[in-house]
Amino acid sequence: MSSFRGNALSVLGIRRDFHELSLRLRVTLSQLPLFVAVLVSVPVVFMNKPSAFSDPAFLTGLGLITVLTVLSAALPWEKFFQPAYWVIPILDFAVIALLYRAVQPDVTGMLLLTVFPVFWLAWSGFAPRTASVVTITGSLLIIWSPLAGTQPSLQDFARSILVPVIMLLVHKSATVMTQDASGQQRALEAKDRELKQSLQDSRRRARLLDAVLDTIDVGVVVLAKDGHVMLMNNRQMATHELALPSGPGEWDEADMHIFKPDGVTALPAGERPVARAMRREAFSDCLVSVGIGIEQRAMSVSARPLADEKGEFNGSVIAFSDVTEMLQALRAKEDFVASVSHELRTPLTSIIGYLDLAISETEDQDAPGSLAASLSVAMRNAERLLVLVADLLTTASGSVHLEPVELSLRELAASAIWSAQPRADAAGVQLALDAQDDVRGFFDSVRVQQVFDNLLSNAIKYSPGGGTVTIRVCLEGDSAVIEVQDQGMGMTEAEQGEAFTRFFRSAAVKKAAIPGVGLGLGITRDIVEAHGGKITLRSRPGAGSVFRVELPLVPRAAAAG
Repeated sequence: MSSFRGNALSVLGIRRDFHELSLRLRVTLSQLPLFVAVLVSVPVVFMNKPSAFSDPAFLTGLGLITVLTVLSAALPWEKFFQPAYWVIPILDFAVIALLYRAVQPDVTGMLLLTVFPVFWLAWSGFAPRTASVVTITGSLLIIWSPLAGTQPSLQDFARSILVPVIMLLVHKSATVMTQDASGQQRALEAKDRELKQSLQDSRRRARLLDAVLDTIDVGVVVLAKDGHVMLMNNRQMATHELALPSGPGEWDEADMHIFKPDGVTALPAGERPVARAMRREAFSDCLVSVGIGIEQRAMSVSARPLADEKGEFNGSVIAFSDVTEMLQALRAKEDFVASVSHELRTPLTSIIGYLDLAISETEDQDAPGSLAASLSVAMRNAERLLVLVADLLTTASGSVHLEPVELSLRELAASAIWSAQPRADAAGVQLALDAQDDVRGFFDSVRVQQVFDNLLSNAIKYSPGGGTVTIRVCLEGDSAVIEVQDQGMGMTEAEQGEAFTRFFRSAAVKKAAIPGVGLGLGITRDIVEAHGGKITLRSRPGAGSVFRVELPLVPRAAAAG
């Protein structure tokens, strides 16, 4: 039935489904097949029973079917009660009864017209039980219409009783099919609404994603698993254009202007971001230079692989962050620190030399004690300033040069305690050495001494309430272990994460106005790592800190040699 309707709608030039049409048009299309069938039957009746055209019943039937067809198309059924249009199929039973009465028994096929109102009642889906009663009643009206005006016997009434039964079964079958089709239609409509909603949501999310990607100051490329570009935001398009060689052509990543961080050495094809991403690598903050000449930019590149529902590789996302200005600022800062430190070191060295000479002369000439004390204070502060300048130079250079020799860590620890004793006495801090066994290895004497001095200096400085600072030296496996423990201010977890960052100073230290610039721990870490070791920290606010240094007995540089 649904297929028949679809074909009929196509013939009539209607491109919508039957259920999408207005009720008036559906009523008209439902009445039209019976009207066409009656028109087709007219010449058949004329050939087989011409006398029917003089029969009032036949003429009444033709007139009534015409009127009903016109009314089905003319009346606004949507404005009437539901289902007012049932009057059409009910009266169709009367039309068929009049026609059948006039032409039987010469045109028995007229009885088959009964299926049209039967089907109509079935597809309406309204009041199935009432529709069944109407089907039985209408069918009986048709088959018994020839008996009107006669004296029929019981046998005459029973002779065609099979027809109503068959029509009822046809009605039930059509109802089941209609209900099933209606259920499927409702399910399809619900699915269609869901799909439309999903499509709208997808389009809305796509527009939102495009807006976000074009707003952020990061270039983003999404690659499919075969390597072709699925998505590239506007920021990345500019970077892509910058990397392309001049002139037309089909270029791939191997042809682009992508260099190592120095901006000169071409990055090998296999180490380029897209090539690495397609090898399913995940990487972060890979520094490359893109473009040539004055337009060259420094990029920090990160990539993450994508996985499908089965967990298999399904492409990759690559992000390009422009860090040109940041690198230039860092270089400018390093150049400034190195330049200022270098300019300060020369006059400081001269000042310290002359102060040392002045102190010697005051000792030889029995100068007043106040003058000698003043010169000693000036010497101590000048030496402290020289250490600070040396730290700045070390920070600016970014590298630590080692000259490892065999030495005793216990002796270096004892020397550090002896040097720090005056500062400890002034701060009310006791120094203790726990080094029962002599630990010997290949270390840079000056650098390791700097590690001891920095850690001891911090421990004393950040113990304003006094207490004890302990240095432990022991051997664990193939590594020497140094621990410096204090009972001072301590640090929070957040501060511990930043403790080795250059120029970092905790809020408590700033509040206490403890002098310093925050370079000591950063330099200490660099020295330890240059030896192939590591430094860690344990601390609690108000409970002190423990710095633990692990140094291999033979540093990497010495082992390589």
